[in-house]
Amino acid sequence: MSEEKELIRMARMGDVCAFERLVSGYEKKVYNTAYRFFDNVEDAKDVTQEIIIKIFTSLKHFREGSSFSTWLYRIAVNTCIDFSRKKKEDFLPLQEGFDENASGIIGEYFFQPEAAAESKELKKALGDAIQALPEDQRICVVLRDIQGFSYMEIGNILNCSQGTVKSRISRGRRTLRELLLKMELFNEKNV
Repeated sequence: MSEEKELIRMARMGDVCAFERLVSGYEKKVYNTAYRFFDNVEDAKDVTQEIIIKIFTSLKHFREGSSFSTWLYRIAVNTCIDFSRKKKEDFLPLQEGFDENASGIIGEYFFQPEAAAESKELKKALGDAIQALPEDQRICVVLRDIQGFSYMEIGNILNCSQGTVKSRISRGRRTLRELLLKMELFNEKNV
């Protein structure tokens, strides 16, 4: 029996330590997913906690033959959508692009003021462009291009076909390209 399956079995029996070990490998990625939906550290932390609680309370419904990570991210994405709708707002713009603490993106830009300003402007433009996408395209683009999920995984998370996922990503990327060109921060060669 694999370690993950054993941890699932033990967590279902109420072993909190086993549950913590089970989700510890996913926690940072779940947080980053939430952060990219809301661009707000507090909301991302709140939603991440809500997601972890939902996973714990729903673990008894997990089907052993399924992929645990796909099941977990389906809960994560649905919780983000629900949280957003509860606040009666659509996804907030990704104003700074990424949370440096969450994604580990620290580099020379933080030591060169001109480069930092340019990077901040580009991240803001990209965040604004992502914000402008329709929700179904935005979710697919975030899951594929930022989180790195495969088409099949996204289809499983969103409970739709791979063809639908590919179509949404293609339309989303095309719209992003057009928006970035309109913002005049990029030229045809760079986008």
